[in-house]
Amino acid sequence: MDKRYFEDFQVGDTLALGQYTITKERIVAFAREFDPQLFHLDEEAARKTIFGGLLASGFHTAAIFMRLLNDGLLQYVVSLGSPGLDELRWLRPVRPGDTLSARLTVLETVPSRSKPDRGVIRSLSEVLNQHGEVVMSLKALSFMGRRPPGERTGP
Repeated sequence: MDKRYFEDFQVGDTLALGQYTITKERIVAFAREFDPQLFHLDEEAARKTIFGGLLASGFHTAAIFMRLLNDGLLQYVVSLGSPGLDELRWLRPVRPGDTLSARLTVLETVPSRSKPDRGVIRSLSEVLNQHGEVVMSLKALSFMGRRPPGERTGP
């Protein structure tokens, strides 16, 4: 697949980024290392919390999203990194056995005025469970390389 450039993205484009099924073992392993709260670590203890059972760390969900973003988009574009994200929201619990999918919608494209070799894409990304419910959302800015003069157009 040819690399995609800034010019290949239009406002309103929605890109499917793939799927991932989360397991109890992965939830617990991530929690042990990065977010050792009881409702991420211990099924029995988690049942006694307001969550009523084991759930993935929000940061685990964000890490899964990053993997889907890389596999579904970043490896195919001329990415120049990101200055950050806004409005990261964890909207629903993610449970063992959930199959998550991710999508990215382009909200804005702005060519750089100071660096003509790039542009900025503002996007809304959403992670959904197998019921189509949004479990996480975030808005991000991405620097994207522009197509070199003379190179053919299109992905």
